[in-house]
Amino acid sequence: MRFQCIAPDVKLGKNVKIYEFVNLYGCVIEDETKIGCFVEIQKNVKVGKFCKISSHTFICEGVTIEDNVLVGHNVTFINDKYPRATNEQGELQTEEDWAVHPTLVKKGASIGSGSVILCSVTIGENAIVGAGSVVTCDVPPNTIVAGNPARILRESRFLVESPETAEEAGFKLVAEDAARLKRLLIEMSFPRIPIKNL
Repeated sequence: MRFQCIAPDVKLGKNVKIYEFVNLYGCVIEDETKIGCFVEIQKNVKVGKFCKISSHTFICEGVTIEDNVLVGHNVTFINDKYPRATNEQGELQTEEDWAVHPTLVKKGASIGSGSVILCSVTIGENAIVGAGSVVTCDVPPNTIVAGNPARILRESRFLVESPETAEEAGFKLVAEDAARLKRLLIEMSFPRIPIKNL
């Protein structure tokens, strides 16, 4: 028995893998993408090819995710700048009472677990959003952002260098980037305690 709620109007590409307890309706999921368990993807969302949408993520109407994007666990997208339950007459709001504000996640971006992405933003190509961040404005391509609100920590050398240089550097460069990001995140959380030799 499958525990999936996939509406007939969902358009699935080739070799899409969908785990249990998902709710999909009115969306497009392109080839070779994986959708984790407990994910909801609403209407008028497009998810590109070779993406990973991790468990417990909510992707609301108006979000476009390009190819090769990683969305970590428990990521929430928002599409309303002024959310309210009721309209001026005190009745529950309908689609006529508010406007969708779109969000774009560009090719190759990664969004860390527990992040919240506010509406009307673009996350640039190959950008990295650190876990637990609140993204309130555009994220430039090839940058690492983190925090609440998310701030630019630096460019990612691994992403902006030429393919030959990145290949020669291999995993050492990735490890250096991870260590620097860890140090910066700790210092942001505990500004009075300098962290050395990470």
